[in-house]
Amino acid sequence: MKKETLFFITFSMLFIFLSCSSEDKNTDPIVTEPPVIVDPPVPDDFIRAADVSFLPEIESANVVLYNSQNQPEKMLTTLKKAGCNAIRIRLWKDPINGNSGMTEVKSLVSKVKAEGMKVWITVHYSDTWADPGSQTKPLAWKNLTFLELKSALVTYTSLVLSELKPDIIQIGNETNDGFLWPSGKITTNEAQFLELMSAASLKIRNQSPSTKIMLHYGGINFGTNTAASWFFNKAKTIDYDYIGLSYYPQYHGKLLTDVKATIDNLGALYNKKVIVAETSYPFTLGYNDWTDNVIGLQSQLIPEYSATANGQTNYLLALKSVVKQTNYGIGFAYWGTEWIAFKGNQAKNGSTYENQALWDFSNKVLPAIKVFNKD
Repeated sequence: MKKETLFFITFSMLFIFLSCSSEDKNTDPIVTEPPVIVDPPVPDDFIRAADVSFLPEIESANVVLYNSQNQPEKMLTTLKKAGCNAIRIRLWKDPINGNSGMTEVKSLVSKVKAEGMKVWITVHYSDTWADPGSQTKPLAWKNLTFLELKSALVTYTSLVLSELKPDIIQIGNETNDGFLWPSGKITTNEAQFLELMSAASLKIRNQSPSTKIMLHYGGINFGTNTAASWFFNKAKTIDYDYIGLSYYPQYHGKLLTDVKATIDNLGALYNKKVIVAETSYPFTLGYNDWTDNVIGLQSQLIPEYSATANGQTNYLLALKSVVKQTNYGIGFAYWGTEWIAFKGNQAKNGSTYENQALWDFSNKVLPAIKVFNKD
């Protein structure tokens, strides 16, 4: 036999041997683990907000607040644990004492974001309270021409966006007859109102496209009163996302069915999502300081809901249910959440809302906090 033939046979046998040995060591079948399927998180799109604009003042007074277990706990933490997913904060331009001004609000915003909640800024475009009966220009803008006023409005709106980076921004607060009076008063200067509102909206869209824009009306439609429809018809050319409505039973009617009808009517008419931007209800008709309260009479209540902890809870759960039953409602905000009698029970310039706060007269959180639950 030739050497070449012998070498070939020897090499072939060695190859077969090694192959068999390799197969013997890997007799188990290869098992492929099925991929782990993780469901995407369910979007938490229903807004469950609390207005806590007095919180910096309360914290500076070293007031201790308690959770439902009677343990000391920061208000924002308690709200977050309850399911609150947005915090509403008012902003005044140049307030006399700095409260609700840019510096204070910016500090509060950072705390809200640290808790993982959305920031909703109510820009009053005033140095003090703006509401249906008062829309006073900031003092610094008092003597500006209309063109100068519009420029100042845009510049200030830009500053708000860059400093606070809100998820939701209100152009004005309860602007039933416009804002920045008399320049932006609808009933006397409708064209200027639209020009000012449009300028603010355009600045927001261009600078912060992801920020949702809200227009806010204090009231609903009920009976023969169609004021909310009147306002939003005037504002139909404005670029915005959310219709905001204040609903207080003592002012705006005591039928929750009217709230439902208003949300669906306005939502369908203007193709907008609707939020009950302010509401509240008492847990008692009593008081905890010497400042007159907004609510103190039985006649101001909805008969089905007493001024008790249970009545407050049931009212809020019913309102939340009504909003969820609509086609256009996407949330609510509780106003006066934090406004306890933090200046002491002898104060004559204290809270007008301590009997409607969500913390009782012992500074313990009330059962109504459950309204912020996601369900």
